[in-house]
This record gives sequence, structure tokens and C-alpha cells, in this order.
Amino acid sequence: MKKSILIISLLAVIIVACKSTKPINVSNKTLEQSLQSKLDSVYHSNLESIGILLHVEYPEENVSWSGAVGYSNKETQTEIKVDQPVLIASNTKTFVAATILRLVEEEKLNIQSPIGNYLTENTKEMMSNVGYDLKEIKISHLLSHTSGINDYAESPIFKKKLKVEPKYRWTRYGQIEIAILQMDKVGEPDYQYKYSDTNYLLLTEIIEQITGIEFYKAIRQLLDFEKNGINSTWFEGLESAPNGTLPISHQYIGEWDLDTYDINKSFDLYGGGGIASTTNDLSIFIQKIFNGEIFNYPETINLLLTKTKTEEPSNTDYRFGIWKYTINGKTVYGHGGFWGSMVYYFPDLNITLSVVILNKDKSYLRKEIAELVMKEIISNDRNYRK
Repeated sequence: MKKSILIISLLAVIIVACKSTKPINVSNKTLEQSLQSKLDSVYHSNLESIGILLHVEYPEENVSWSGAVGYSNKETQTEIKVDQPVLIASNTKTFVAATILRLVEEEKLNIQSPIGNYLTENTKEMMSNVGYDLKEIKISHLLSHTSGINDYAESPIFKKKLKVEPKYRWTRYGQIEIAILQMDKVGEPDYQYKYSDTNYLLLTEIIEQITGIEFYKAIRQLLDFEKNGINSTWFEGLESAPNGTLPISHQYIGEWDLDTYDINKSFDLYGGGGIASTTNDLSIFIQKIFNGEIFNYPETINLLLTKTKTEEPSNTDYRFGIWKYTINGKTVYGHGGFWGSMVYYFPDLNITLSVVILNKDKSYLRKEIAELVMKEIISNDRNYRK
């Protein structure tokens, strides 16, 4: 009897073990090898790119794959790792926009409310004194870059300071001050689209005014990084890197002979940019947005994709913290960052790609890589071909 019980127990353990072991998907393995091969090919034809990172998130085929090639430091020729974080710069704007919309869901904010209802007294006074009508500029104008507020990052004053004193510690208010006091208005709200980091600096000020905590903490909480598996993402210079995270990769502008390690991160930190992340985290975040896991209500995604009309036509299709593109005739949503990052979401296949080129001068390779990846995926996807 004891022997029979032992045999039955062993059989049960084996059955459970077999059930819990995920079978290897040969087609996925082949696809991943093919994607790495494509990535290697692009890199070896463009060695000046220094390093390339790629992540593909494709839930329908159980593909969640990261690839990398090249160096994270061109001086030491340190091999780049697939989970190496980078500065994602303006990709940060999607995080900020999503946080604003979470506040809308919690009925703490209305995107058609005037920004004067939420800004600090200092900012309101500064803007009012030079003629900004804070009753006419709405939250939606900041989200869509149709506020008429200029971009501090394009100011000669800012650029000169950055060049002469790269380690200078900037403040958000100081950067807003440059845009408001040293630069002309672009126009009235709804007049034209003008991409401006200043809009998103004002949004993070608004987030703080509503939540009562620092904006980066509010973003982490409202987007629930922990629950959503966004584990290697933080505001570099305002937060500590998560435990176990690799050092941030070097990123370059070859034309300027500039390395991100040579600049104080505060130059792009307060909402227009600022986040350090991995391609895996960036893909997961965008994937979860479009799969209904970041927002509480399905309608919020439609709000994110709101198209704001302007008097002056624009060739750029910017929504709320996200662009709408077309690649190979297919609709794509995403955002790019100054330091060579790019995320693409393809709704037809529910696929997200995140690409980083470590040399900004070679940023154009992002689209080439996206096109190659999608072509490879479609050629391997029997259901899609049917």
C-alpha cells in the first residue's frame, strides 16, 4: 500500500511539473533569432550608431523579446546589454499625459479647464504680466502643444548656457521663466501646433498642485508602476535607480561630440523629458495603455487620442502626449525622444516596438528597424497572412 501511494504521488508530481513547464515555441525562437539577425545587419552597416536597443512586445504570439548590439560606452567599448536603461527624453511626455488623464478619471481635473485654476501663484503672475490669458489656455492645449507657449529648449539663452556650463543645475521654474519672459508667444490658443517642452513642464506643475506631492511620485503612483511591471523606470536626478538596474548607457550626439554623461540631467528633467527606462519597460507601458491596463475606463484611450484642430494647418498629427503616424500604410501611435528613443504601437496586430539608437545622428534608423521588424513578423505570422 505504501509503495502504491508513493508511486501515485510521484506520478502526480510529474504531471504537475509537465503542466507548469511552458513548451518552447520553435516559431517564436526562430522569429527572435531572425530579429536579432536583422538588428545586427543594420548595426554593422551603420557602426557610427554606436549601439542599438530593441524590444518587441507581441502578446498574441507570446513574444516579449529584447535585442541589443554594439556598445553602451564607445570609449571603453563596453558591450551593451538588452536590459540597459537609457534616457528616453520626450517619450516622458506620454507618461505625463497618461497621468493627467488618470486625474481626469478620478474627477480631480477637467482637460477643458483653464490652466489658471491649477498653476502656482508665481507662475500665474509671471504669465499674466506678459499677456498670457490664463482663462483661455486649457489643459488640453498643453497636452496637444496648441497653447501658443514657446519652447524654452529652443531659446538661444538656454542653448548658450547648456554649451558654456553643461553641469548647471536647472529648475523647472527657471526653464518656464525663459519661455515666458525671454521668448515671444507663438500665438493664441488653437492658432497653431508648436511642439514645446514648456507645455509639459506646466503640466507637471499642475500635477503637483492637484496631488500635493512631487510630480514624479504622482506619476509613479497614478500609473502604478509596481502593479504594471514597470520596474526599471525612474526620473534620473530626482529618484534613485531601482534595485538591480544596470547603469544608464551613454548616449551621444556625434555632430556635437556630446555625451549624456557630460551634462547635468536637469536640463531635460521636469516632464518634457527626464525618465530613464529600458526598451522592455517602455514597450510594456505603451502596450498596457492600448490594452486597457493603465486607465480605469476604455473611453480614456479615446481621450488620449484626441485630435485638436488649429487655425493654421499642421502636417504633424499630435494627440495628447502621443503622435499618430503611418508606416508601410499602417496606422501607428507612438513618441520619440531627443536622445534616439522611439516607441511604435501597431493597433492592427497589437504590437509594440521600442527602439533606441545611441547616436542621435543616426536616429533615422529607428524607422528602418521598425519597418524591417514588422516585415519579418508579418512574414512569420500565418494568421495575419490569411
